[in-house]
Amino acid sequence: MCGRYPTGVAVITCRGEGEEPVGVTVNSFTSVSLDPALVLVCVHRDSRALAAIQASGSFAVNILASDQAALCRAFARRDTAGFGELAHAPGATGSPVLGDALAFLDCRLHTTFPGGDHVIVIGEVVDLGLLREEQPLTFFRSAHPRLEVLA
Repeated sequence: MCGRYPTGVAVITCRGEGEEPVGVTVNSFTSVSLDPALVLVCVHRDSRALAAIQASGSFAVNILASDQAALCRAFARRDTAGFGELAHAPGATGSPVLGDALAFLDCRLHTTFPGGDHVIVIGEVVDLGLLREEQPLTFFRSAHPRLEVLA
């Protein structure tokens, strides 16, 4: 039933062992609080991204644009894609920010909670930015439909 609820898509990035960038696709991302600015993501408890977030103490939420479905799929696999030629730069926390993302939120790890086979990760936003004006990537029924925006 949850697949019938449309969500946005983001890639969570952080520094892994030896400062190598690590990323994972999520569709469980939401704002928690405006003051202080807190956001929530859910990451599988066995994910190497979760271990990297906990070790580095920070992560970036890279909100994907509608033309980034391939990037979404690349970071959704168990052995996620490498960063290779993918444009990225360190954000304020040192977490990689994807250069072609729609927007980003750079976060310091605030707290975590167990959530079944996932861990609920709360981050305090320390920097954010809009990188381009496009439609967001959405996920609905295992596909990426385009949103219809009426003027």
